Amino acid sequence: MSDGLWSIGELAERAGATVKTVRYYTDRGLLPEAGRSSGGHRRYGPEALDRLRLIRSLRVLDLPVPEVERALEGDELLEEVVAGQLRELGSRLTALRWREASLRLLQGCPAGERAERLRLIGAMSVPPDTTALARFWRRILPLRLPQRVVSAVLDSVVPQPPEEPSPAQVLDFARLHALVSDPRVHRPGSRPAPPLPDGEYRPAVLYDGLAEAYARAAAEVRAGRAPQDGGALDCFVAAYAHARGQRDSPDFRRGLVPLLALGDGPVINRYWKLAGGLFAPDEPVLGALHHHLSVALRLQVEAEAG
Repeated sequence: MSDGLWSIGELAERAGATVKTVRYYTDRGLLPEAGRSSGGHRRYGPEALDRLRLIRSLRVLDLPVPEVERALEGDELLEEVVAGQLRELGSRLTALRWREASLRLLQGCPAGERAERLRLIGAMSVPPDTTALARFWRRILPLRLPQRVVSAVLDSVVPQPPEEPSPAQVLDFARLHALVSDPRVHRPGSRPAPPLPDGEYRPAVLYDGLAEAYARAAAEVRAGRAPQDGGALDCFVAAYAHARGQRDSPDFRRGLVPLLALGDGPVINRYWKLAGGLFAPDEPVLGALHHHLSVALRLQVEAEAG
């Protein structure tokens, strides 16, 4: 390198690359040429070697060439590219964990159950999409609910696919997906009874009040106490009373018990049974909180009557 520059072959040798690779990156504008020889051959300086080593490092990390091009434009874009690749890699790893758990579910099951499990797994994507679950709840919720309330409810009732599922969680999610996708669930007359079926009520007031009651009950559960402690039960009843424009009273509570006893029907009960193991282990499930508060109200009314 008498003139301080390298030929394409010399650059390739120093970088441990092939001449074809150097030519490819040069043609894409990723490697700067320092000039040309008298014969018109490409010449490169030390900065090209540094750039080529950086390119190869990024390619070793499996970055596509277009992303490498973006990363070479500056540190800020490099950070964006790295963050994007980490998100993509996380998604791929999650998909692989779901495939592994699905295979283990099939590997360990009795031969008589394998066909049914294959049918359930094949009916959903892996990892599963929660669109069908959200659509199911949107059909159930009152039409007059503000969007902010709908979004809050969906966040509470739709479990997100765990990143590292167990075979049991794969089966629960597959069964949950099958439940909400069953055409019979969407037939006329299959819709659960409204929360306050007798007369008019204000849905937004009810759901805002219930959200506060469930939050209090969840705090009690995390503290190791019964979910109706800490005022959660009073808040629960008050939500129904305020939604009807009434006051909480012994008579109102006695009338509320049979309404809650109507329940949400077998489909909702089945939903919560399957969904219970799909939420975070330390997060009380809304369906269970509602059940505990309903039972606590019934027991309280029965105790006062007896």
